[in-house]
Amino acid sequence: MEVENGNFNSNNKTKEQAGFFNKPPGYRFFPTDEELIVFYLEKKVWNQPLPINKIVEVNLYAHNPDFLAAKYKDYQEDQLYIFTPRDRKYRNGRRPNRAAGDGYWKATGADRKIKSKGTVVGYRKALVFYIGKAPKGKKTNWIMHEFRVEDSPCSERGSNGMRVCSFSSFY
Repeated sequence: MEVENGNFNSNNKTKEQAGFFNKPPGYRFFPTDEELIVFYLEKKVWNQPLPINKIVEVNLYAHNPDFLAAKYKDYQEDQLYIFTPRDRKYRNGRRPNRAAGDGYWKATGADRKIKSKGTVVGYRKALVFYIGKAPKGKKTNWIMHEFRVEDSPCSERGSNGMRVCSFSSFY
């Protein structure tokens, strides 16, 4: 359901989002890892209505993070939250394709389990953006946390699932 420039916004949020930007001073969209998975990503994956949020829907892997940060500056405070489909490197494989614009996202460390009421509901993976082609890319200041649901209807082999990513630049 691609629309323009990799934007596949399936929830027509314009009227809803207008209400979000008119919240009183001091209001921030800063969900915990558990809240991101339980209240936003799980609902998105199962095609249920979402609460008002500041999560942009765009194919993250089609763009450089500098471009996305500039384009969606009204949606971010300290971090930009994005719903994005997971692209696979090989059609029937499980490896993700993390090429993005003029670089790639490289995973760092192990997946962190996210629990809700003692049960694992999803995982968080940390990634760093590199300019250029692997393995000779140049490390940048962009860090992303990719969240995925534990049990997704798209988790079988060859199927792409939905992710929510938060990213920010550090100095």
